[in-house]
Amino acid sequence: MTATTDPRQFTGKSQLRTEDARLLSGHAQFLDDITVPRMTEAAVLRSPLAHARIVSIDVSEAKALPGVHDVITGADLAAVAGEQPVIWRPIPDQRIPTMYALAVDTVRWVGQGVAAVVADTRYIAEDALELIDIDYEPLPVVADLDDALAPDAPRIYEDWPDNVTGSLTITQGDAGPAFTAADVVVSGSFRHHPSYGCPIETRGCIADFDPYADRLSMWTTTQSPNLARELLAQVLGLDVSKVRVRTPDLGGGFGMKFDFYPEDVIAALLSKRIGRPVKLLEDRRESFFASSRSRDMRHDFEMALTSDGTITGLRGTAYGVMGGAFGTVGSGPPWASILTSMGPYRIPNLELTIKPVLTNRSPYGSYRGWGVPKGNLVHERLIELAARELGVDRMDIRRKNFPAPEEFPFFSGAAFSYDSGRYADCLDLCLQAVADAAWEDRKAAAAAEGRSLGIGYGFHVEPGAYGPSRILNLVGLDHSGFDEVCVRMDSSGKVTVFSGQINMGQGTHTVYAQLAADGLGVPMEDITVVTGDTDSCPYTGYGTGGSRALPLGGAAIINATGRLRAKLIRIAASMLEANPEDIEIDSGRFFVAGTASQGVTTAEIGRAAYRNLNGLLPEEETPTLEEVDVFDPPNMTTSYGCTALLVEVDRETGQVDLLDCIQAHDAGVIVNPMLADGQLAGGLAQAFGGGLYEEFVYDEDAQMRTASFMDFLLPTASEIPPFTFVHQETPAPDIPGGMKGLGEAGTIAGVSLVGSAIDDALRDLGVAVDEFPVTPPRLLALIEAAQEGASSGADKEGTR
Repeated sequence: MTATTDPRQFTGKSQLRTEDARLLSGHAQFLDDITVPRMTEAAVLRSPLAHARIVSIDVSEAKALPGVHDVITGADLAAVAGEQPVIWRPIPDQRIPTMYALAVDTVRWVGQGVAAVVADTRYIAEDALELIDIDYEPLPVVADLDDALAPDAPRIYEDWPDNVTGSLTITQGDAGPAFTAADVVVSGSFRHHPSYGCPIETRGCIADFDPYADRLSMWTTTQSPNLARELLAQVLGLDVSKVRVRTPDLGGGFGMKFDFYPEDVIAALLSKRIGRPVKLLEDRRESFFASSRSRDMRHDFEMALTSDGTITGLRGTAYGVMGGAFGTVGSGPPWASILTSMGPYRIPNLELTIKPVLTNRSPYGSYRGWGVPKGNLVHERLIELAARELGVDRMDIRRKNFPAPEEFPFFSGAAFSYDSGRYADCLDLCLQAVADAAWEDRKAAAAAEGRSLGIGYGFHVEPGAYGPSRILNLVGLDHSGFDEVCVRMDSSGKVTVFSGQINMGQGTHTVYAQLAADGLGVPMEDITVVTGDTDSCPYTGYGTGGSRALPLGGAAIINATGRLRAKLIRIAASMLEANPEDIEIDSGRFFVAGTASQGVTTAEIGRAAYRNLNGLLPEEETPTLEEVDVFDPPNMTTSYGCTALLVEVDRETGQVDLLDCIQAHDAGVIVNPMLADGQLAGGLAQAFGGGLYEEFVYDEDAQMRTASFMDFLLPTASEIPPFTFVHQETPAPDIPGGMKGLGEAGTIAGVSLVGSAIDDALRDLGVAVDEFPVTPPRLLALIEAAQEGASSGADKEGTR
């Protein structure tokens, strides 16, 4: 049997990122680093009003400004381009608003594009924007969810009966009797205010339309180059073969750069109109208004339990605050929140409703974790309320309702099954780590000093490996979810892996090199990973998102390298006049077992396969060394974890300080522990931002009051606690290699965790956090209400 001296020389071990040397030395190439010959620059005129009819637009003065090449309006664009696509439509018969890349007759949020200018420089383009004369007729504004749901609410679309775009209810069992028979029912209205991914690098594109070839070449900051290519072709009426999309280095994506934006269409049309390349790069203020807004939801839910803590039912309605039109993913993220609202628990009776609602805000889009962080809020907050009501340990309720390992694959009750899990073991791993860190002692010592420390807990599941194409097509995705890779060894014996995934800081190139090196038995330095060009890289259905790069792309690499390895062994055996079964591999050398000093190298095999076939390449083998694999998983993966957070709450100011964080996590087989921990820490840092700081604040006119870093608060290294991660590995049964995704774990787990820790710090007051972010004013209001309630109760007791 063929063997290697170490079949896992790289996989499972921490490796420095192969990308870092280039990034740290300043050799990375981001979108704004790219300049092409004859390039012009564009800028977009954006609506200052949240809701208004466009009465007239006069662009004559802008066009006359020296250095201006063209001005395009919504009417111009709609005459030659299609609507902006919505690829997720999970709600049957849902009303989908019509939207073009520029507003045609009505604006429906502040920052919606109404015209665009292309000029020699961005400075000239910005000056020309001020010369465009627009007459707006203001319309009634629907600023928030309550306004939108009011019976007399103004209609975002006048011909619609209301602002609710549709409704979907998912049921399992019979929730009504379960609640009637319950010993305890706990309920809550959980509000997560809007935020967004906020990467260091804002979005941008360079469009270059070749009129002679009728072909569009596009550089764009996307996580999904093949999806962008498909959608550009669809909107512009081009054959897909006439569109090339390239992605440079990304300065962060976080899901926000998954979506397909109007600016790509605008730049492409301007380039076609003027016959020159067009760069369109958003500034930071535009990023707040024009990039995908997310997290904006309210969940009104209740949970039924027996007196011993067994959960018997979950029901409720989730409202997604969608904005004035739908983004690329439509109501997908809010829908995902109800699909995961049961979390890791065995709940036999479910009644889960989603209602996406239009408001005069920018469109809802993708952000790390999608809708799952809000689903996590539902089950984790209600579990803790139930523990308080029943007077039992909150971890005991969690443990009691976990499915046992032998019950997997376990149907969640809504749409998909969890593939594998040892939930109780993971919970114990977290509790032991907390005990070892002596957090309870720290909490007691602080209490003796009059300080309020709290320990929060949360358990999460993370659907990954998006995704099984046929399943996702069935539930409303108008695109595929498979992954494709090409692994090629050249005539010198070096290997290139081509993938349609995108590297944006998570270390994809590194883990792919680890898997390919082990798969072929060659050194990691012999592997080059190429991504980000639809002309040279294979088709990847969904792009980079949904915790899929490693389980899908990695599985395809394992499959492809397995076949290529077998071919290399057959060629080496022929060259060595041996049986393939006797060949061993060590660091790119193939030799007969027991004769390590007498072998052939990959370079020699490469020469035999490409240059000197006669006498070296077996007759039955085809020339070249290349394998392609397409992997479409039969099921999604389910990572999971138990996280603990230690905080201190200042009862006088409402300030919350994050002191320490521990997470026990299971993402199947870990390829690179260092990078895995980095992904978990980064996700938790973003979640803590959403839990305590980051929020788009709108006034009654739907004007954003937090459109700069003066007002939109991001956590820094000073606010983020130290992290400790402990791993267990339960391999994914449907994924070659056993990997599960983990890129979104932290963002899923962290927000409810903040609430749990604050509740524990203020347990004597009975505070229950239900609105995020928990800003100091919000927390002070809860503290004061609890103190007033306690004082009122004491006064009543004293008068009896």
